[in-house]
Amino acid sequence: MGADEERTDMDPLLAGLLTTLALVVIVAIAAVLITHFALRDTDSTHRAAVLESVAAVIRAIRGKR
Repeated sequence: MGADEERTDMDPLLAGLLTTLALVVIVAIAAVLITHFALRDTDSTHRAAVLESVAAVIRAIRGKR
């Protein structure tokens, strides 16, 4: 590298934080969309069961049971 050149490398910590933030946002959006599509055209008598099932799917995506 010459004296006049500037380094444009991304800081590894910043890259990790941005990746983690992007992953959290993607999972949150997926959870909202799954809930929206699962509840669409659902009778009110079945909503509790549907929400419990959606919660189980979201927990499985996050890796927690």
